[in-house]
Amino acid sequence: MYRTYNCGSLRINHVGQEVILSGWVQATREFGGLTFVDLRDRYGITQLVFNEEQNATLSDLAKSLGREFVIKAQGKVRERSNKNPNRATGDIEIEVDQLEIINASKVPPFTIEDESDGGDDLRMKYRYLDMRRNPVREKILFRSQVAYEVRSYLVKHDFVEIETPCLIKSTPEGARDFVVPSRMNPGQFYALPQSPQTFKQILMVAGFDRYFQIVKCFRDEDLRADRQPEFTQIDCEMAFVTQDEILTTFEGLTKHLFREILSLEMEDFPRMTYDNAITQYGSDKPDVRFDMTFKDFTKAAQGHGFQVFDHSEIILGIVVPGLAEQYSNKDINALTDWVKRPQIGAKGLVYIKWNHDGSIKSSIGKFYSDETLTQWAEQCGASKGDLILILSGETDSTRKQLGELRLEMGKRLGLLDPKDFKPLWVVDFPLLEWDEESGRFHAMHHPFTSPKASDVSKMLNGDHETMKQLRADAYDLVINGVEIGGGSIRIHDRALQERNFKLLGFTPEEAERQFGFLMGAFEYGAPPHGGIAFGFDRLCAVMKGSTSIRDFIAFPKNNMGRDMMIDAPSEIDTTQLKELSLRLMKE
Repeated sequence: MYRTYNCGSLRINHVGQEVILSGWVQATREFGGLTFVDLRDRYGITQLVFNEEQNATLSDLAKSLGREFVIKAQGKVRERSNKNPNRATGDIEIEVDQLEIINASKVPPFTIEDESDGGDDLRMKYRYLDMRRNPVREKILFRSQVAYEVRSYLVKHDFVEIETPCLIKSTPEGARDFVVPSRMNPGQFYALPQSPQTFKQILMVAGFDRYFQIVKCFRDEDLRADRQPEFTQIDCEMAFVTQDEILTTFEGLTKHLFREILSLEMEDFPRMTYDNAITQYGSDKPDVRFDMTFKDFTKAAQGHGFQVFDHSEIILGIVVPGLAEQYSNKDINALTDWVKRPQIGAKGLVYIKWNHDGSIKSSIGKFYSDETLTQWAEQCGASKGDLILILSGETDSTRKQLGELRLEMGKRLGLLDPKDFKPLWVVDFPLLEWDEESGRFHAMHHPFTSPKASDVSKMLNGDHETMKQLRADAYDLVINGVEIGGGSIRIHDRALQERNFKLLGFTPEEAERQFGFLMGAFEYGAPPHGGIAFGFDRLCAVMKGSTSIRDFIAFPKNNMGRDMMIDAPSEIDTTQLKELSLRLMKE
């Protein structure tokens, strides 16, 4: 027997018991004739004690232990004279009478402590060591708990868990596919799924009216902190439902997760249209933990001789409370440099300070009177002592730039509390978005999203501007400025699906070749249906207040898409290449 208890379970009521523990050596300490060993497993740490006077041989063996040695210790539980209130097992220790070294360990390449001295790539190379650290282990365990509660909720609501294929057909829409050559079909390729979209729709045609899957998806795209080439979705679909019923169901799932895992009761989620999100926050995933909504100064500011404003499509600002007299010229200049960085792209920044004594100071004071600027401040809801920050330019880029500035000011003012959760639904997305480079429309979500019933008659009327105004029955769940999930009501009629493909630039032959199987299924009694997919890794990160999904994935890739531990991707043997009817690329 390797253990009768784990290293996190013993308490004061176990004093006097003979126990066996196994685990990894966290640290050793010597004090006179006593040697102390902290023994760790995934459950916690228990202190072992060895007395040289009672057993010199055993004490010498304990002194030889290195960090991360795997050992088995047997002894009696006793009360500690010097208790550790920061440890669950801090009231007791084990007086060891038998010790076995199960496996020695090399010196780890970084310290296995909460705060490690290892860089990202080094810790990813030795991921099995990194996962012994509390912060990483806790996130992996947290992920497991979330998965359990997801299944618990969905099964109770009559959802059926069904696996869909991982080797599917490549499609041009969306991100780049990862492709897999077929040995038995030379010159042909599978693709790894970016999502199970078409399969879950076919499951609705098959009569499984409530489907879910916690599923791996794959996208060959540039990586950021919240992206990985392979990631996990909570993928769901429902038949015979309206948009409201879907939102209610998955708002319920979200509330269930926060209640069961974080002991937080959430109020009903507000709903915001896409247009309002863009005009008030400059983003389709607004962070509503704080205010600072956009104020439009375009009409008020133009025609006064200030050329920058007079030649701008739009002039927008935010009111930053309480900073008028706190922000010096040096602070304003630094903020101006911040918005002019390439990542933001603004050409400059205008400020108005409405001081507590009622005086006005502004970078555009020579173009506008103090009375005019005071009226602006009053009309946009500012108070004395507030700072107004203004950007101008082309409409879309200015909104995006001001949205970034708003988030930066929220961060600087400490308004982005990761434990303050503010969810909302963003609804009524555009059906299409125009791509200047390709000169055609693309689906904003995907080509299977249904237009709103009132907009169906406007499709294919030849009016480019009308096409841009089409609205979809699509929705996103946003929490704290992060898109947690997205979905839509789907097209379930072949004729409408063909119409949408044509609008997206597909020829009838292309549509049939790529999606004929789905449209064919629609001819056999497809029910109205819709669904949603949650980014599982992203959901876990937001719930734990983290900005990166990497630590919630057991074996993540780095920002170049490489697995540092197994050194993948890698070259393959020429024999394999021949079997796959492939050949090495040459310069």
